[in-house]
Order: sequence, then structure tokens, then C-alpha cells
Amino acid sequence: MYNRREIVRALGGIGLTGTLAGCTSQSGQGSNQDASQPSFGDNRATFYMSPSEPQQLMQSQYAPIQSMLQEELDVESATLRYAAGYSAVLQSLAGGTGDIAETGPFAAALGVAKDRCDIILQRYGYGSWTYASVIVTQEDSNIQSLGDLQGEPIAFADRLSASGALYPLYMLQQAGLSIGDLPTDTGDAEFTPQFSSHSEAFAALDRGQVSAAGVGQFITLDDNRELKEGFRYVDMTEGIPRAPIVVSPELNETEQTAVKEAFVNAQDTLYLGEDATADTEDDLWFSDVREASNETYQPVIDVADALGISAELLDS
Repeated sequence: MYNRREIVRALGGIGLTGTLAGCTSQSGQGSNQDASQPSFGDNRATFYMSPSEPQQLMQSQYAPIQSMLQEELDVESATLRYAAGYSAVLQSLAGGTGDIAETGPFAAALGVAKDRCDIILQRYGYGSWTYASVIVTQEDSNIQSLGDLQGEPIAFADRLSASGALYPLYMLQQAGLSIGDLPTDTGDAEFTPQFSSHSEAFAALDRGQVSAAGVGQFITLDDNRELKEGFRYVDMTEGIPRAPIVVSPELNETEQTAVKEAFVNAQDTLYLGEDATADTEDDLWFSDVREASNETYQPVIDVADALGISAELLDS
């Protein structure tokens, strides 16, 4: 377990030290809210969804969470919003237009450093608290190793995605390819990057528009949790801590605790989507949560440190 001083030291290597101190237990103290009551300002709670899947599907998947938050937080209304990207999620939390969000590990780590979110929960899915990032190609491709991707077009997810940008770039760098200033600047890399989303990146590979895709393994799997037919992995990194639930730093300690307890104490039907039926399309990918903090995502910070990535990426 890393202590606070170790986290500050690690974040200092990627330009994140200065803001960490205000991103843990002191959250929300700059607001005028009574810290003893979970008032949520205007008596409304807004939950932001990151665009990992199509909007209509995610609205159905997260409908029980919307209902749960309205009931458990005792607010007038709870609203789901679909963000344009990870950065938009963090901007909403920092600006007070969002209260709670689901986002990726890398985006959350950067958001903590820039005082745009606080990490409160880690999600559990497919039998593990961790997941994998892959670089995948078509089965009949000439790409046999990462070195073969020199000069080739590669699709990635959002620039702030851990499994769809950070880890694929790290794998490419470790294989000897220059990544230039990625993911900030697309110039000088020894391949041609294209950033979008997990689903769009994998679709671009399926259409033959790119030679490989760097994405979360989850987007490459069929209903049986097997690699979809017609594709093969070039490389993989496992053990990435699964994505967190984060909250706005504008929420006071009582409000953050209320959100945390609402999720931790929720019934299993929370994860079954709008139809409340198991093994249907609108089931959430995760099936449990546990308390988490900045330290949970230290492995992600370490990779960002190795690539020299600064928290200023959020504003680029």
C-alpha cells in the first residue's frame, strides 16, 4: 500500500504534485454547504456517463443507478448525462454541473491531480477487480509483432483512456517505437494514430481502415468472453485496476459518503439494467463496487510517469 507521501512523490514525476493535496479528505470544504447534511446544492444529483458504449444502450444500462441515486440521496431528481469524452466528464465535475460520474482509471488519476474529481469507488466486473489492454489486428494481417506497426495507422480510444491509449502507447514504446509526444500531440510518432472511442477504434479495424487498434480487451470479446472471430492479439497488458466511480470535489464529505454508501449497499438488481433481467443486453459490465482512493490507481500513475505525461493533458 502506498502512503500519501509516496503518491505525491510519484505524481511529481509527471507534473501532478501541486494539486494532489487538495483532492482527498478535504473535498468540498470550499463550498458554502452545511457539511452535516447531504444537500446536493439544488436538491438534484447529476450522474455523467463516459462514452464507452452507444448512448441509448448506456441510458438503459444506468437507469437503475439513476433511480437508486434519487431514492438513496433523497434528492428531488437524479439525471443521467452522456458526455462527449473523459475530459468533458471531469470538466463537469470540476464546474459543479456534475456530481457523480463513471470514468476511466487514467482520466480519474489526472482528474484528481487537477482537483477535478475525487475517487470513491472501484468497480468489479467479469470476475476481477482488474482488466486488460490489448493491441489487436485482423487475423489475416501481416502484423506479427509491435515492431511491424512502424509506419502503420493505429486506432486508439479516447486520449484519456487507460486501456485505449495510455497502455497501448506504453506497449508500443517498450517495443522500440517512438510515440513522440502522444497522447498530447500526434506528430513525431513512428505510426499514424487515430483517437476516438473503444467501439469506434475497433470498428475502424474491422473495416480495414487501420492496421491495428489499441483498446480495452472488453470491446474485442463476444458474448462468450472469447476474442471475436477474425481477429488476434499482437500484445496485451493485464492487471489494470478497473475503472472508478468519481465525484465532484464540490461535494462535501457527508455528500461523498452518502454516494459511496448508496452504491455499496445497493441491491444486485442495480447492475441488471432497465429491464431488471440478468444476461440481457442492458446489463452493466460491472457487478459490484468497493471503496477506493488515489492509491488504488498507482499502477496507472506509474505508467503515465514512465511516458512523461503531465496532467496538463486534460487541457490540451
